[in-house]
Amino acid sequence: VQLQACGGGLVQPGGSLRLSCVASGSIFSINLMGWYRQAPGKQRELVAAITRGGTTTYADSLKGRFTVSRDNTWTTVYLQMNSLKPEDTAVYYCNTKTSRNEFWGQGTQVTVSS
Repeated sequence: VQLQACGGGLVQPGGSLRLSCVASGSIFSINLMGWYRQAPGKQRELVAAITRGGTTTYADSLKGRFTVSRDNTWTTVYLQMNSLKPEDTAVYYCNTKTSRNEFWGQGTQVTVSS
């Protein structure tokens, strides 16, 4: 499975961004797609994930501001980020899991700054 993420950029505090991640290859084997992020000097952490059945998981601190969704073809996962804060600044990575493997996208930078 190959993952291509896009949509990052510079946004002011309080603004919004929408990240997209397109999967290609053996997409039939994907069970879960999601997003992680890694800020400078910190460990990579789960942001949100969605299963093939539509069940979502969020980091507790992000509930209500971030929304993960997917398209019906199960090739694209989205992360809608609202009310962004400077502490949301990080590299955001798309992630997908099959029954046997885990795959990562290349990461997209999100910077929240005035």
